Amino acid sequence: MALAAEAATHAARDSRRRQVSAAEPVVLALDIGTSEAKGGLITADGRMVATARVGYPMDFDPATGRSEQDPGSWWRAVSAIARDLASAPSSIAAICCVGQGPTLVTVDSAGEATRPAVTWMDSRVSSEAEALEAASGVSGWALGILPAARWVERHDPEAAAGARWYLNSWEWAVLRLTGVAARTRSPGQEPINPDAAAAGLAPERLPQVIDAGSVVGRLSATAAAELGLEPAIPVSAGTVDSFASFHGAGLVDPGEAIDTGGTSGGLAVYWDSEVDVPDAWVAPAPLPDRWMVGGAMTSTGKALDWFAMDVLGGVDATSLIEAAARIQPGAEGLVFLPYLAGERSPIWDPHARGAFVGLTLGHRAPHLARAVMEGAALALRHVATPILAAGLRIDELRVTGGTASHDPWNQIKADVLGVRVAVPEVREAALLGAAIMGSVGLGWHPDTVAAIRSMVGIDHRCDPIPANRATYDALFDAYTALWPAMSPMVHRLGSLGKPDD
Repeated sequence: MALAAEAATHAARDSRRRQVSAAEPVVLALDIGTSEAKGGLITADGRMVATARVGYPMDFDPATGRSEQDPGSWWRAVSAIARDLASAPSSIAAICCVGQGPTLVTVDSAGEATRPAVTWMDSRVSSEAEALEAASGVSGWALGILPAARWVERHDPEAAAGARWYLNSWEWAVLRLTGVAARTRSPGQEPINPDAAAAGLAPERLPQVIDAGSVVGRLSATAAAELGLEPAIPVSAGTVDSFASFHGAGLVDPGEAIDTGGTSGGLAVYWDSEVDVPDAWVAPAPLPDRWMVGGAMTSTGKALDWFAMDVLGGVDATSLIEAAARIQPGAEGLVFLPYLAGERSPIWDPHARGAFVGLTLGHRAPHLARAVMEGAALALRHVATPILAAGLRIDELRVTGGTASHDPWNQIKADVLGVRVAVPEVREAALLGAAIMGSVGLGWHPDTVAAIRSMVGIDHRCDPIPANRATYDALFDAYTALWPAMSPMVHRLGSLGKPDD
């Protein structure tokens, strides 16, 4: 069973425990993820009363860096989820959708995509990001979908010419739900409007700007019919799923941190001022007077699914994790580099590749599974190290997503990072974050901070085991030394798989 499926099973059990009366209003929270869409019905006090999820494929070509998806598959998934959840005994008071990003959707005046979406995993846009940084002075994720838009205008001019709007995944969802095209803005996050001549973009394809969480419009009759819902339900503006996860994990105060889980994985720490941290992403957090410091990886969250499903042929992930938990820390000298789709933080190498290092005839599948789990935790520590060196602290790490349902993995993260790990009551933090924003739009809570404090609860915590510290310190030293030593040869190997020019 894949981790995503396990999370769905856990949520289904949770929803049976937490009943809601037919008259109690809920927010329909939606998340357009990288490998699947998820939906949940969430009450004003943060109870997840029902969930559903539907997967879809990714057109991924590591040789060229292409990573695209059909937005039509997102809409079919959202429609199936909404119809499933509409049968639950509750009253949907609002809808809020968050999503993967920055992922570009180019749509025409009728709201139809003119080409496949260019996802955040697509490495073809890296040169466009460099050009935009030179033109605008803005770098990294602050550029949003603009590098992908510039790539489309340069490499797919027909699709660009047919586009009326350039939208993120969650903004595209709002357009489909309400007919309103808008860009969303979180506190401190000002969308970039590049000069068309300098950046090579058509700025008229960037729509109006609205605040995340505000009510954009109401569910149109057409969309309502496709989703099996009543028309005119208020629809709130969403945000990128990582920001929603920050809300859903309960991050408010300096020193609170999150492991975002999901396909990519990532770590962020809240702080009360801007700081300079090498190789980290420092930006305003989606709350007033807060900064986030951290980094996002590419596939640490997907790695165990890959190993269980694609390598072992569909082994049950829960059984594999339980077997891995019986292996001693360090997996008998085995290290896994989780760079299965290139890597972002902190090595920033789209051509990186993964590796098991230290294999012997004595290693079995549980050893490799433990190495994968430890590799994900080591990647988090790799991001956290310069943050801590800069004087910040991590008081507690909130874990989210499907991996958070597995305490052996939570314990590994506590041991590797040397910090307390907190497991929220609702593991699907992005969905809860969407509901938090939707609840503020409805007036259920006066502001986002109040909604977070009211709607997020902690189920239990895992403290680091001191006896494992020395092993993981040594393993981390090996982990950080391996990629600089291996990268020249790995890059040469990667060039063998590229098509001829």
